[in-house]
Amino acid sequence: MVTKRAPKRAPKLDKSQVVAAALRLLNETGLDGLTLRTIAKELDVQAPALYWHFKNKQELLDGMATEMYRRMVTDSAGALGDTWQERLLISCRGLRTALLGYRDGAKVFSGTRFTGIPHAEEMERTLRLFTAAGFTLAQAVRATSTGFLYTIGYVTEEQGVQPLPGERREGFDVAERARILADFPLSAAAGAEIFEDYEAHFEEGLALLVAGIEARYRTG
Repeated sequence: MVTKRAPKRAPKLDKSQVVAAALRLLNETGLDGLTLRTIAKELDVQAPALYWHFKNKQELLDGMATEMYRRMVTDSAGALGDTWQERLLISCRGLRTALLGYRDGAKVFSGTRFTGIPHAEEMERTLRLFTAAGFTLAQAVRATSTGFLYTIGYVTEEQGVQPLPGERREGFDVAERARILADFPLSAAAGAEIFEDYEAHFEEGLALLVAGIEARYRTG
């Protein structure tokens, strides 16, 4: 008598596998093309299996943003600086670098909320550094939030032109823009300041941000 073997069961799927697959696919599909169906296909499961872990796409984005943050903090490994100025600059630079590693990375991060409390330790350290430097808690929150929002907004616009480093969307030719705006010479010349040299312009924006915080709150 031949005993039939029971079919092998697929490995149990967990949230971390779904999030990792979503982040892998993001560079291929972009945010608009990233669906639970495409993720399920990547994982070789049926789409309903994912709904055990994420009720909708927003919950998935929350999980993706949380994992992006976790990876960013792991990569920075404590190199956050000893002064509030250094902490703000390093944090904003690290966030920009992390977001640029994914197509539509800034869009994924924007408007999401972290799952759990993976951000609490770094946030606490940062707020302690700022308050020790003379900021009130409210001022520390405003200063750090402004840096965060500046970076998110900047990278959103940057990725609208360059979805990934070295890749450029059609319609953002600076010379062609200048030709079209020839009757508006200052606006035409501004194209190079808006749509090129993103690294340098981001750094200049950070310098303006730090100077503004120093002037507003007059801290050391």
